[in-house]
Amino acid sequence: MKNLFSLVYILIFGWSFSQAYTAQVVVPNRKNAAESLAKPYVILISADGFRYDYAKKFNAKNILKLAENGVSAKAMIPSYPSITGPNHYTMITGLFPSHTGFVDNYFYDQKRNDFFGMSVQSKISDGSWLGGIPLWSLAEQQGTLAASLFWVASNSDAGGTRPTYYYQYHDKFPADQKINIVLNWLKLPEEKRPHLITFYFPEVDKNGHLYGTESREVCDAVGFVDETVGKLIQKVNELNLPNVNFIFVSDHGMKDVDLEKPLEIPGILLDKNRFTYINAQTLLRVMVKNEAEVKSVYRELKKNRTRDYKVYLTDKFPKKLHYRTSDDRFGRIGQILLVPNVPKVFLESGSKKTPGKHGYNPFKVSEMKATFVASGSAFQQGKTIEEFRNVDLYPMVAEILGLKVTQPIDGSLKTAKKVLK
Repeated sequence: MKNLFSLVYILIFGWSFSQAYTAQVVVPNRKNAAESLAKPYVILISADGFRYDYAKKFNAKNILKLAENGVSAKAMIPSYPSITGPNHYTMITGLFPSHTGFVDNYFYDQKRNDFFGMSVQSKISDGSWLGGIPLWSLAEQQGTLAASLFWVASNSDAGGTRPTYYYQYHDKFPADQKINIVLNWLKLPEEKRPHLITFYFPEVDKNGHLYGTESREVCDAVGFVDETVGKLIQKVNELNLPNVNFIFVSDHGMKDVDLEKPLEIPGILLDKNRFTYINAQTLLRVMVKNEAEVKSVYRELKKNRTRDYKVYLTDKFPKKLHYRTSDDRFGRIGQILLVPNVPKVFLESGSKKTPGKHGYNPFKVSEMKATFVASGSAFQQGKTIEEFRNVDLYPMVAEILGLKVTQPIDGSLKTAKKVLK
């Protein structure tokens, strides 16, 4: 009987916890300012790992139609490193990762003497880790309500203000439920209706990692995203709201890598008394605990390296990537960087071997490039532009919503001027 009671308790408690964890969070006592009621609507959709060529490669008909009816770029260039957390946060702040402090999915902060992990809720929800003012924060501070369905850091108070409507990240909602969440936001009374909505898909990235870029699983994931986007656009258009805009983007691409002969971590770095290193597999960042040793360690690493990777002092890293010591506003990158030559990766004992990776230099590895497609009342029609950096997305959305950018950013309006009416 006691065991039965325990089982019932666990089931009820587990169900209650699950319900609470997946529930929408609504910040009370907010409403649109009077001047915000007539503003356009922006639905910003990100499909993680949706490489720049996937729409054509896998015939994503709804996304291709969106481009035909609006604008697209030959590619959008992710910021370095071309990985999920930093690039989602860069798109939503207009700042390079080195300027937001979101330098990797996982990093160490010496001043805090603590590690940050994107998937750790207590970290990603704590906005004190991250610089910049996310678009939802900017909008809310200027009297325009915002909502987010799983965009990276949308559950945090980074920038000082959370979106009015948001969720803790989880993977429990089916596609139709996600669509209904957006529709329900847009059916709210005008004073409570968000004008900025961010929406996230993980499926393409997940399958690209697990099965590789040429797999049936990636094709199916692209098809799933395309079908869901098509349904979302159709259902939103049926609401007959004025001035609706859809922007479909991704954070990075994907590349099949060499798992047969992976790179080993140089033995010298295994001394934890001297070094802390973070291995993102396509980038190895080294923090030397004794600053006086940096140059001698660099020389030793460079002397003993193989031809399959390069060794850089961070203060001499390619300027174009904005990942140098001089860019590192939070001191989180490290003093030495080990960068594999494509398609090599650093793999440690016990690491999961998955064929698809990203993180490489997007200016040298085309497979890292991301997607940009947009359509709606603010956009021109039937126009394709050249590649642009993803920091330009922030001022573009701010321009559509009539928001004043209140702090310096790395993006500019040059791309917006090419695509907006």
